[in-house]
Amino acid sequence: MSAHHFDLFVIGGGSGGVRAARMAAQRGLRVALAEVLGTDGLGGTCVNVGCIPKKLYSYAAHYSEAFEEARGFGWRVGETAFDWATLKANRAREISRLNGVYANLLKGSGVTQLDGFARFAGPNEIDFSPSDKSATQRFTAKHILIATGGTPSVPDIEGREHVVVSDAMFDLETFPQRLVIVGGGYIASEFASIFNGLGSKVTQLYRSEQILRGFDDDIRHFAAAEIAKAGVDLRLNTDVQRVERTPQGLRVHTTTGAVIEADTVLYATGRVPLTRGLGVERAGVALGDKGEVRVDAHYRTNVPHILAVGDVTSRVQLTPVALGEAMVVVDQLCGPAPGKAARDMSYDFIPTAVFTQPSIGTVGLTEAQARERFGDVTLFRSEFKALRHTLSGRSERTLMKLVVDTKTDRVVGLHMVGAEAGEIVQGFAVALKAGATKAVFDSTIGIHPTAAEEFVTMREPVR
Repeated sequence: MSAHHFDLFVIGGGSGGVRAARMAAQRGLRVALAEVLGTDGLGGTCVNVGCIPKKLYSYAAHYSEAFEEARGFGWRVGETAFDWATLKANRAREISRLNGVYANLLKGSGVTQLDGFARFAGPNEIDFSPSDKSATQRFTAKHILIATGGTPSVPDIEGREHVVVSDAMFDLETFPQRLVIVGGGYIASEFASIFNGLGSKVTQLYRSEQILRGFDDDIRHFAAAEIAKAGVDLRLNTDVQRVERTPQGLRVHTTTGAVIEADTVLYATGRVPLTRGLGVERAGVALGDKGEVRVDAHYRTNVPHILAVGDVTSRVQLTPVALGEAMVVVDQLCGPAPGKAARDMSYDFIPTAVFTQPSIGTVGLTEAQARERFGDVTLFRSEFKALRHTLSGRSERTLMKLVVDTKTDRVVGLHMVGAEAGEIVQGFAVALKAGATKAVFDSTIGIHPTAAEEFVTMREPVR
């Protein structure tokens, strides 16, 4: 009989935690998962206040464009009106359904689900405080997995009590007619496009010279121009000095001397690992400078039986990455599934998308990264108006770019700004992961007429 209550105790019910818990339970381990319902809820940031609701709101924002474009295709569109309360209610119902799906997956796998707050009491000990305020319980586990994710961070500015973070944007009581967004990452840029499409007057402030740091420079500049062209008032090299409340709403004072009136001010300036209050020091777990849990290549902390995956480790903050890391952990604890090799996690060629308007899709290296790694690279670039917009009346343009290692002819970077960029780039990510060369791209027949075919018809390199 084991000396511990559980073989694996998972702290955090986001994508990585749920995947690890249920897969480990299916392999025969005694597993518990603790998640505070009423915060993010099962599914974590992605399901509750991240990817899923954000994509739903992005769909909603596109309808304003669709109504506009329909006239060019012969449709007579009558008066339209957007109802914020309806969108919120429908989103809440869908998220509640997904929470139930996650709960059923855990239950069906035999996971003991604990609704409340868990913190370390020692290297193998967890103190659990139930959400119903009943007495704290102490559990022991052979292995403990930290999967608590991250949380938005707001700098210490004057008037920070007047601003909101991204988690709150889906349920604002009143739709903001005037919205100021501070930040230049993908979260800030996505919300700028979403609320611009829904009808807000959006001003986006970013303290550096261009938004979307870390993306290919051509993509950054092109996307910024298209986002601004769509109606977002994008102000670069601009930061906030203070935010004050007035009888007319909020007033944002900037470093350029401008004063902007707003109904809501969103700070999307970064996220930090959610380790505060977990009591990791009682278990001897080492944290990094930003509060992240430090792990090795196998997701083990400095205390070998305590592991961590997902955003709490501050590696690649993407849901599919957390899912992949969770499966590596399960294989380490249980051994590989019958007939299969133990999983490994590669961080090369991870595709990602930014759901701005127009959207961005990217996989592989930026031009600058490729030059640093390979030296000699060949570039292919195409900019055009998509067929749809020859009749839509809109001036939106599409950009596609390939980065090729000249020596091997391998395509090492693929980037796009345009409609359905994420859907298009996902397929090409398989090709890059498999090591496709530019010659393979050239020999592939395109589907005509599509935007995606441009990736296999670019022949002339650019400087």
